[in-house]
Amino acid sequence: MSDKLKITRQKMIALLNEDLAREYQAVIAYTVYSQTMKGAAYTDIARELEKHAGEELEHAIAIAKQIDYFNGTPITTPKAVKMSAKAADMLRFDLENERVTIISYRQRIRQADAMGEYALSEVLRKIIAQEQDHLMDLADALGIDTPSTGD
Repeated sequence: MSDKLKITRQKMIALLNEDLAREYQAVIAYTVYSQTMKGAAYTDIARELEKHAGEELEHAIAIAKQIDYFNGTPITTPKAVKMSAKAADMLRFDLENERVTIISYRQRIRQADAMGEYALSEVLRKIIAQEQDHLMDLADALGIDTPSTGD
């Protein structure tokens, strides 16, 4: 493992809190978007977004648990949620948020492995699998190819 991946427990707490803020953002965005999308074309998509909101809450709880394991305190503030009256914009906002989250979790997995914190890596691997499903669902809803998450 590269030395640049080796971080302190305090740095991991700070990074996990950033991840937690993104999970809160996702819960809020999926909840609001699922209820404010209008039109018959978005009925099934809105139901899927409701499901995503629940999964993102599960991710937030898992991340908060890991922060506590590192003897840190989980933050309570989400990252800002973008709003639009256009359903396609909302889906694009979610798509970009998922893309950034996947990139961040890949980095976090490498950092956890470098620290020897393999249980954290496993928690993050389970989360990232769902995040990739969300990314594919959103790309499908927008009728586009799944965007790159290469970092």
